[in-house]
Amino acid sequence: MTLGGTFQLAGELPVGRLGYGAMQLPGPQVWGPPADPGTALAVLRRAVELGVTHLDTSDAYGPHVANDLIRQALHPYPDDLVIATKVGVVRDEWRSFEAAAEPDALREQVEENLARLGLARLDLVYLRVGGDGLLFPAETPFAESFGALADLRRRGLIRHLGLSGVSVEQLKEAAEIAPVAAVQNRYHLLDRGSEDVLRACEERGVAFVPYFPLSAGLLRPGLDTSQLPPGMAPTAGQERVLDEVAARNGATRAQVALAWLLGRSPVVLAIPGTGSPAHLEENAAAAGLTLPADDRAALDALHTL
Repeated sequence: MTLGGTFQLAGELPVGRLGYGAMQLPGPQVWGPPADPGTALAVLRRAVELGVTHLDTSDAYGPHVANDLIRQALHPYPDDLVIATKVGVVRDEWRSFEAAAEPDALREQVEENLARLGLARLDLVYLRVGGDGLLFPAETPFAESFGALADLRRRGLIRHLGLSGVSVEQLKEAAEIAPVAAVQNRYHLLDRGSEDVLRACEERGVAFVPYFPLSAGLLRPGLDTSQLPPGMAPTAGQERVLDEVAARNGATRAQVALAWLLGRSPVVLAIPGTGSPAHLEENAAAAGLTLPADDRAALDALHTL
């Protein structure tokens, strides 16, 4: 059974609503191989066994490491597996993510993803724009970059197009060039900055796929948050509410956060990532958690505490 049910991407491609994000498979800073490649391969295989049919990746993860692991673990791929990837960024010598959205650069990145994953066509390709502040926009005009991907879609190298880190205005602009199947912006229990983009996706029937759905792991207890900038870590009030809701539902913070996301809108797809088999099992169990209305209301107001 597909975890979390399915969403019809672009009205025709079934994709699991609770998927898996591959960003945590490489080593520290999303760079180099994992300390234990065998565990990384086991996590990927177990995810599919649990019912994951939606993998989110990028050739910038490693770089190349996440895609190489996915191919090693799962190729030839199950017929129902949808693999989404992101282009528009590359890694530099300082391990930073740098914008690279010129048409030639995008074509190279698409071809690299195809080769690394062992595919003739990519199911879903996001243009990483960076409008939510994590990356500076590329110098290349947005329309020119998205137009280059639309051309690759016409050539049959891409099935569906997506956008990552965009505004409502950019979503509208892109939709005038080619159909947009999904949007991936930062959004989770503690950060609702893309609420307007989520609502625009609802209106258009576009999938909304929050990255960092667990607030980069901060919704798991016990992590050291002392070095984070103000506003990044949960407040004492937020932790108290999370723990109270989790206790009432016999769940963990992470499970509550994922269940809340899936219940937020029928167009939301969650892609929690982990390199831990135990956390993978924990995340998968969130697919069966339905939160009562009063708990949902408490979580809806959590970002204001």
